[in-house]
Amino acid sequence: MTEKAIIKVFIADDHAIVREGLKQILAETGDIVVAGEAENGLDAIKLFRKADCQVILLDISLPDRNGIEVLKQIKKEKPDLAVLMLSMHREDQYAIRSLKAGAAGYLTKQSAPRELVTAIRQVAGGLKYISPALAQELANHVGEDHEAPPHDALSDREYQTLTMIASGKTVGAIAKELSLSVKTVSEYRARLLVKMKLKNSAELTHYAIKNQLIE
Repeated sequence: MTEKAIIKVFIADDHAIVREGLKQILAETGDIVVAGEAENGLDAIKLFRKADCQVILLDISLPDRNGIEVLKQIKKEKPDLAVLMLSMHREDQYAIRSLKAGAAGYLTKQSAPRELVTAIRQVAGGLKYISPALAQELANHVGEDHEAPPHDALSDREYQTLTMIASGKTVGAIAKELSLSVKTVSEYRARLLVKMKLKNSAELTHYAIKNQLIE
């Protein structure tokens, strides 16, 4: 194995056990090594600049900021760097948003280790990666003539606020989890209600369940 063939990966995930699991999977490949790691969005932005890597594994749900925001900052600084998003969310919730923001691929954390390795090798080679299941889902909608659902018009932060409220979290709890002020989260809530023409959190929750935006 030559030095040029080695794929260097940076991991950004707030769960230490997840980072260790990823490192163990990659250690068994022979051609992929971990060049650095971070446990939150701020550290990810600071440390990836110093890391010599070709791929970033980026958790979409970081404790201090939305992973898509981190993705946009990374792509702004290094447009050619491949970013592979990892998430606990179903692909149809965040995959398209991630790809539109510049991600090279999207994987759920339930994916098999071999799929992770395949995805890393693929995006490191300059290609995009989506799972066969997501590819089929996208193919099923090709040629369909339908209006985009209201939640597609939301910003990434508004969409995140929607899913968190629908999951039963209060504005105060969301503010604490995202390191934002209660006022800011309340503004996100107000804006998304207007955009979606809903009256309150109960209607929002009903919409999210009906459209399978939450488990």
